[in-house]
Amino acid sequence: SMNKILLLSSALLLATFVRCSGSKSQSDDTSSATPKEAIEIPVFNPDSAYIFVKKQTDLGARVPNTKPHAQCLAYLSGKLRDYADSVVVQEGRGTLYNNKAIDIKNIIGIFNPQAADRVLLVAHWDSRPFADQDPDPSRHKTPIIGANDGASGVGILLEIARNLTTLPDRIGVDIILFDVEDYGSPAFDPTVRNNDGGWCIGSKYWANNPHKSDYKARFGILLDMVGATGAKFYKEQHSLHYARGIVDKVWGRAIASGFDGYFIDRSGGYIIDDHIPINEIRNIPTIDIIQYDPNTESGFNPYWHTAKDNLDIIDRNTLYAVGQTVMNIVFDH
Repeated sequence: SMNKILLLSSALLLATFVRCSGSKSQSDDTSSATPKEAIEIPVFNPDSAYIFVKKQTDLGARVPNTKPHAQCLAYLSGKLRDYADSVVVQEGRGTLYNNKAIDIKNIIGIFNPQAADRVLLVAHWDSRPFADQDPDPSRHKTPIIGANDGASGVGILLEIARNLTTLPDRIGVDIILFDVEDYGSPAFDPTVRNNDGGWCIGSKYWANNPHKSDYKARFGILLDMVGATGAKFYKEQHSLHYARGIVDKVWGRAIASGFDGYFIDRSGGYIIDDHIPINEIRNIPTIDIIQYDPNTESGFNPYWHTAKDNLDIIDRNTLYAVGQTVMNIVFDH
């Protein structure tokens, strides 16, 4: 494939460069630290990310307080334990849109804990209990599989986690998989008792009770609905408000890497998502990479919160565009 050819040629160039510089005399070589500074960015493997998405959807809908949710917690925390220096499963309680209590289990993977320069990468791992946007009303109270809405971002972060063994020691990464993001008030229940509709419960809990009391990161990136065929990512407006510099850097890097078919250099909508509490409560400039569709009434893709949000709509090319872009930024920001 074209990718492999490009990679091969850059590897040959690198080899040539190393050989030439090796032929210098000792006295010329003043920069003995150069090899440490050259960062090799891993190649994101979309097949591996796809399998991570599939493993989640194979369990069924990951609705909080159900068996598939418990099985997925074991799977995700186990995978992160394979890759991270340490893993914390943060347990808490939250309040749903209908004032019922809900258990929260946020999964946190910590890489290079000693590094002061930290990057925060997040996604939500729960899936919605209601297909309340489905064209078929009989499905409105059926949970969604959430292949795109939840599992895609988690799959990308697991594949990035798998590659963080080569992360330079000076960069720290925290991957947080938030629980209870998608349990907001359903369209069929007009009696919302919470003013915010009950979205983003896990991220609010973490933002108020971080796993490290003085937790700081230089910036954060949220991935949500990042795996669908033909997805387009516009610059989300809250992200521009809180972290314009990070948005511009990420989109600039994506477009320079040839992903301009996915990352569109224009503003999209305002999305209530897990980046809001991180910005507002923790003051960490955090952006949301999320599919935006200007042709739908909601601004979301046509299978959002429907029974169609399953593995059939997931495309490895989309996973690659997002995953490689985020990996490039993490390793070289």
